[in-house]
Amino acid sequence: MNYQVLARKWRPHNFTEVVGQEHVVKSLINALQHNRLHHAYLFTGTRGVGKTTLARILAKAINCENLQDFNPCGQCSVCRDLDEGRFLDLIEVDAASRTKVEDTRDLLDNAQYAPNQGRYKVYLIDEVHMLSGHSFNALLKTLEEPPPHVKFLLATTDPHKIPVTVLSRCLQFNLKRLSPAQIFTQMSFILEQEHIGFEAPALKILARAADGSMRDGLSLLDQAIVYGNGKVSAEDVNAMLGILAQHPVEALLLALADGDASAILDKINETANTQTDFSDVLQQILQVLHRIALLQQVPGLVDHEFDGEMLVQLASRFTPEDVQLYYQIGLIGQRDLDLAPDPRSGFEMVMLRMLTFRPVTPGTAPVKSVSARQEKSPAAIQAVAPELLRQVAVVEKNVQDAAVAGNWMDMIAAMKLESITKQLANNCELENIDDQRCTLLLDAAHQSLLTPMRAEKLQKALQRLRGTPLKLVINTGKAVADTPAVQLARQQEDRQQAAVDAINSDHNIQALKERFDARIIPGTIEPV
Repeated sequence: MNYQVLARKWRPHNFTEVVGQEHVVKSLINALQHNRLHHAYLFTGTRGVGKTTLARILAKAINCENLQDFNPCGQCSVCRDLDEGRFLDLIEVDAASRTKVEDTRDLLDNAQYAPNQGRYKVYLIDEVHMLSGHSFNALLKTLEEPPPHVKFLLATTDPHKIPVTVLSRCLQFNLKRLSPAQIFTQMSFILEQEHIGFEAPALKILARAADGSMRDGLSLLDQAIVYGNGKVSAEDVNAMLGILAQHPVEALLLALADGDASAILDKINETANTQTDFSDVLQQILQVLHRIALLQQVPGLVDHEFDGEMLVQLASRFTPEDVQLYYQIGLIGQRDLDLAPDPRSGFEMVMLRMLTFRPVTPGTAPVKSVSARQEKSPAAIQAVAPELLRQVAVVEKNVQDAAVAGNWMDMIAAMKLESITKQLANNCELENIDDQRCTLLLDAAHQSLLTPMRAEKLQKALQRLRGTPLKLVINTGKAVADTPAVQLARQQEDRQQAAVDAINSDHNIQALKERFDARIIPGTIEPV
């Protein structure tokens, strides 16, 4: 007898055997229980999560002659024929290979005829998003008003490519990606039933590598069994996948917690001998940091049993601020990894950036660099930082003093107003200001800028600037002095005129005019 791969051999044959899609199973069983079956179902989700499998189980359930708790019995002629692929009333189509409108019309021509064996004639269209626009139009009318003996089961990995007219006529179920823990549990069960020896760490590696797809996970498991000559060990799985799935990531993060640059570079050098995809390593680091952040904030959201010891240890070594900083650096580093001269140097820079920019606190381990000059750099930075902060504070104080002194243009700059509120302030003239009251005169030509909401925003900004709960009063009339808007416009005109004069007086421009009869196009000169 030919060998059957695990993904096919252990494909679920009833709702009870389905893993990780309880929300869909519950809805389908309730529909069968209350006889409220829709005429069209759409199953969506990534590859290998059970879309086609659930559609086949549903097709079996609505035709089964002896339902067991609304589950297909698996013993009647309908269940056996459907499992063996010879049930005439299940028309299964791969839309990727039958995209033409003629194929769809031929498919639907027989929809009007009664089923041969079961109660319903079921059309299962896989990867339905691959149908052409004309094919969807041909399907639409039958999908909207199908004969009472016809059910449509559609499956797709990309529902966004399906016309909304089709989506609106279907009952849609979104299948979830499976968690590593769910894939690990199913793999363990299968290997026990197959009497194949395995190591739990090896299955954890495969479960992560499956990336949410049970089919991918079982395909990798098949490969691991062959590679390990009938057993599944962590060492064989690491060698087979060519990845360093968990422990090197843990070692890198522990070295990061210790501030040990040498250990990080040594681990990267060791990783380079067996792993060339540093993007995958960085992605695993981001996944671990994400789980650490969840553990630190909401411990109940994290599955501690799957890799609990590592998470608890790392969570105790990092502060929540460190985790957020490292995650952001890693996320940006992953985006820019392709721009690096080579993946290894790009990954090294990401890890060193995490070391360099982490906050220095009393409990933080000092960076253990590979040279004496680098060891002195944190102290030098700490010595320079207070001076820089002092200079920044002096500049901010000068701006604050100028604003408090009553220069309206400086006050507008210090308040950092939003666009429209700033425009309102620029068209006002400051009449009087003290700790209790500020009176502005708004140019009557710009009265439309004044609204209660903008006036309230301007008042709050003034209160923050002055540090007192002053009241803002805005009158409307003819401005006596130039408003900031007028001053800005005059400055712009002066700059524009200076630019025009500079161009006209340029010797090269004059030479071009004289020799080639050149001219300057009006409106093309702008100040830099």
